[in-house]
Amino acid sequence: MQKISGNLSGVRDSVLNQMQALYDTEVDSKQFLPLDLARELARLTALVRREIAVYIARNGRILDISIGQADRVSLQDLGQRRSDTRLGRVRCVHTHPNGDPRLSEVDIAALSSLRLDAICALGVDEQGALTGATLSMLAPNEEGVLTPGPITQIDINHLEHPQLMAVISQNDQMATQQTVRTEDDVERAYLVGVDSQSSLDELAALADSAGAVVVGSALQAKGKPDPATYIGSGKAAEVALDAQAREASLVIVDDELTGIQTNRLEEALGLPVIDRTTLILDIFAQRATTAEGKLQVSLAQLNYRASRLVGARSSLSRLAGGIGTRGPGESKLEMDRRVIRRRIQQLKEELKELERQRAIRRKNRESSELPSVALVGYTNTGKSTLLNLLSGAGVYVEDQLFATLDTVSRRITLKEGDEFLLTDSVGFVSKLPTDLVEAFRSTLDEAMDADVLVIVSDASNPAAEEQRAAVEEVLSDLGAVNQPRIEVYNKWDIARDMQHILPPGAIRLSAKTGEGVEQLLSAIASLLREREQVVNLLVPFHTYQALNEVHRLGRVLEESHEEAGTRLKVRMTKPSLARLKAQYPQLLQDSPA
Repeated sequence: MQKISGNLSGVRDSVLNQMQALYDTEVDSKQFLPLDLARELARLTALVRREIAVYIARNGRILDISIGQADRVSLQDLGQRRSDTRLGRVRCVHTHPNGDPRLSEVDIAALSSLRLDAICALGVDEQGALTGATLSMLAPNEEGVLTPGPITQIDINHLEHPQLMAVISQNDQMATQQTVRTEDDVERAYLVGVDSQSSLDELAALADSAGAVVVGSALQAKGKPDPATYIGSGKAAEVALDAQAREASLVIVDDELTGIQTNRLEEALGLPVIDRTTLILDIFAQRATTAEGKLQVSLAQLNYRASRLVGARSSLSRLAGGIGTRGPGESKLEMDRRVIRRRIQQLKEELKELERQRAIRRKNRESSELPSVALVGYTNTGKSTLLNLLSGAGVYVEDQLFATLDTVSRRITLKEGDEFLLTDSVGFVSKLPTDLVEAFRSTLDEAMDADVLVIVSDASNPAAEEQRAAVEEVLSDLGAVNQPRIEVYNKWDIARDMQHILPPGAIRLSAKTGEGVEQLLSAIASLLREREQVVNLLVPFHTYQALNEVHRLGRVLEESHEEAGTRLKVRMTKPSLARLKAQYPQLLQDSPA
């Protein structure tokens, strides 16, 4: 049995029953709107003092009747299209209780986005009398694309005229191409937040990195998110209309939602909803290239989804792809907890094997005594560009958030001949998902174990200080608080007026022009030398093979031959010196140079 939908609060049962009876109305397929039905809608509108919308199929069947607010009604997609290149075979007639029959921008946007045959507005005064009517139809333009036609004021008595339905039929036959929401069917994202405009701006950058086009946004000034719908029911109603007018296909929320919040917000907005965490996970799913990276993303996605099965409905049944449904893991999300747990365990075991291999490689690097330097910082601060400049590594660089996901290491040789391993890691971001940090911990730990941290900030970003604070928070969570640090403010070539943000000792740098690079390399060399000491060694002639080890583990500054052996002045780390003495106990050492 078909029911009345929409805002039924405060509407008497007797009135709802009268509206329910309209489903039995037989509309002649050659008539756009019977005059009797138009008058009945006007009468009921005066009773409820709200807009009423009726959807009529081309065969004359009434598909849906809904009640809105006093000044608006949410229009919905009833999915009657035969194909994406044709009209929807449904027309919408709705009332305006303020007496104004003119179609609004939201009405015209709904006509296009829902691909309705036509949309009609009926003006209704306080006594329930019709004051006028306007309508607009979708029609193909010169390229064959369906676009809203002119808004036409029409005499009430002419709504029954068969010519209107004939025009609709003609428009449908002439349509040769669908009304595409965006070029190549890109997601049209509407952003919602309660934090700050800067956070919402960053969400827009994240959406762009995921491949979406941001068509609008709304910021709700709340101390904390609403526990039911995140932004509150009133704001949700406003967002629903604005998102519809902008033809949004997806709503992205600038926080982490519960499954119940996601479900209720989708019901209120009439659009798919994903949160910031899902968006970031989606970006990681697109960027992962190594086997380990893909496994880590899969694990993070499954852990996140498993914790949100309760209350989640449509968000767990969207199988057509798009933002929030991508990933190297499963595409079907209706897995029960048992299956998810089994898959999570399998991924953890696979990652353990990869971590074992990584540990072996790390041990080999440590045995070579090659010091390590890690580039860390907020995403899109130019770390990969800096790595390429210093090493010629050819690492993927793009002006996008999370352009680099997999850890990349390159050997760097200083002018003095010293060498170190430079590692570029995934960038940080505020509100970095906990599941993601845990899944990528082994990768992040490798960077965090570095002898020196080079913290790269974007000097051209007005939010540089806030971003730096977010980086510090992640570093603290990872336990990376004791290593020597070098503060670098990149993109200085376009941030000359940001002098005030520089902390003491920070290096101004431009990875694009090379400004400040020599100062950075000098600072790295200085810190690496602090972990070394200069010692005088005497290698007896009968342990002459030890000379090879001395040259391998340290840097020989002076070398001379004496009667007792070879005397050397060597710069060497304490662990290297201890290893050398353990291997060659007969090695003689004077006091440090």
